[in-house]
Amino acid sequence: MPTRTTPTVRQQRLGAELRKMRLAAGATTEYAAGLLGIDRTRISNMEGGVRAVSPDRVRTLACNYACPDESYVEALVAMAENRERGWWERYRGTLAAGMLDIAELEWHAVRISTTQTVHVPGLFQTEDYARAVFTAVLPPPKRLEVELRVAHRMERQQIFERPEPPAYVGYIHEAALRMRFGGVDAMRRQLKRLCHASERDGIDVRVLPVDVGTFPGAGHALLYAEGVVPQLDTVQLDSAHGPEFTHAEAQLAKYRAHLEWMDHASLSASASRDFIRNIERSL
Repeated sequence: MPTRTTPTVRQQRLGAELRKMRLAAGATTEYAAGLLGIDRTRISNMEGGVRAVSPDRVRTLACNYACPDESYVEALVAMAENRERGWWERYRGTLAAGMLDIAELEWHAVRISTTQTVHVPGLFQTEDYARAVFTAVLPPPKRLEVELRVAHRMERQQIFERPEPPAYVGYIHEAALRMRFGGVDAMRRQLKRLCHASERDGIDVRVLPVDVGTFPGAGHALLYAEGVVPQLDTVQLDSAHGPEFTHAEAQLAKYRAHLEWMDHASLSASASRDFIRNIERSL
């Protein structure tokens, strides 16, 4: 199989899991290469996500590494089998790769949890609101880039139209509900859209009022995507230079604690909906 010049975060993740499995077994790259009858450099490329790995080779490695978790192994096999081009690939070369990685992460998640302190969650943004968010950047982006970003963000929302959409819970700080991106009319439409989305089955929108005071993770937005098995959970954080992804267990545990804190401190789903409606009516 040919090498990739720019592997996606998901492709890198499959390779990282194979490396983790090998190290847990105390095996060397030479041993793994011998199992598959290939050069050890190709093992390094597989573990780096630079070279694709077949489902059969995933099973061969897992068997010889004596991995006892069948569900985990089958999840890795499924990752190796799935090579279909997702809708986000239409934007490759025109949008930053990190934006496509977020879309792919959401598409394969079984449950999504987010925290937002400045913006309404992207999965529920209106076009006008998203356009205002993408325009408020320095240096000012070109109009075509803004429109491509808006189109991509709108397409991300199709995950909720799938036969089996992921469960979703979004914790939104009150400040994000009062930031008037796009002006009063655009914000009013945005809040109505958010309320409508919160009424759908499987979507839970929770508000953290300013009265709560300080809270963990105040400096960034968080996306926690649960995989088909817990070992494949991933966290994505926003930063000034683009999205950052992590799946280190210590980091996952920290952000699970953040979400648990938010769950206890936020208003209930129904109280949050009333809270959002009251803000919308006051505009």
